[in-house]
Amino acid sequence: MSILLDEQSRVIVQGITGREGSFHTGQARAMGTKVVGGVTPGRGGSDHEGVPVFNTVAEAVRKTGANASAIFVPPPYAADAIMEAAAAGIGLIVCITEGVPIQDMIRVKDYLRAYPDIRLIGPNCPGILTPGVAKIGIIPARIASPGRVGIVARSGTLTYEAMAALTAAGLGQSTVVGIGGDPINGTSFVDVIRLFEKDPQTSHLVLIGEIGGSDEEKAATALAKSRLKAVAFISGRTAPEGKRMGHAGAIVSGKTGSAASKVKAFEAAGINVAETMDEIVAALSSSLNGQIQQLAAGLQRPQVGQVQT
Repeated sequence: MSILLDEQSRVIVQGITGREGSFHTGQARAMGTKVVGGVTPGRGGSDHEGVPVFNTVAEAVRKTGANASAIFVPPPYAADAIMEAAAAGIGLIVCITEGVPIQDMIRVKDYLRAYPDIRLIGPNCPGILTPGVAKIGIIPARIASPGRVGIVARSGTLTYEAMAALTAAGLGQSTVVGIGGDPINGTSFVDVIRLFEKDPQTSHLVLIGEIGGSDEEKAATALAKSRLKAVAFISGRTAPEGKRMGHAGAIVSGKTGSAASKVKAFEAAGINVAETMDEIVAALSSSLNGQIQQLAAGLQRPQVGQVQT
């Protein structure tokens, strides 16, 4: 099994005819993702590299049965794209777009209160990957392998490093979720932890946080009561106070959001906090008795590079 994204997911791409939307649609299809349509206003009725294009999300859902969406539209239009997908009944919305104004996301969050069953991932995130099955977003599939370790992260680049290190060590992943690093996003660490809790395939978890906000502290509290064996990693330990580092949400203000406060919270919850990717692998390997973990009969781990990005 997996969380959020599986073989039954029917994906549309909002912004499919743009450069990023077009490229990553091709990558997703190459690994087997069921991309059933795209949306570009004014281009409805056309075909983009074998994928039908529609003028609206509602039309795409009506004609394809889509239940998930990848959003690759410019920042000024991303909020409207999210709300359009929600109104059309898309259950999983993944917004990759970076630079969405905070005021726009406040409006989106308020709008989504009327759609409690809809899951928004992002914005400013790398998306979701279920190794060997499907992906929505920009996570490179070639460095992943199926297994029992879930990954949830604010940083895309560190997500890729963790995936590559785990795969090289023979520790496959169940699902990889990048929640994004903006101050206001659709899904928190705690939300994803709860989803992994219900997934029988996932036995271990890697949580990659960073400075800014209090989401990691809340995650530590949740993991203290969890069945999942977790390892945490916090980036930005040397960041100066008051200076934004990378993501819009990665800023330390006073004693709030510092790496030290997050590390302290995880340690208090009994969660191992690694300082390097090697330490993440070592901690998981120790927990798994140093053995390569495979799922029950039928799960085969592809070699690195076997699946296209």
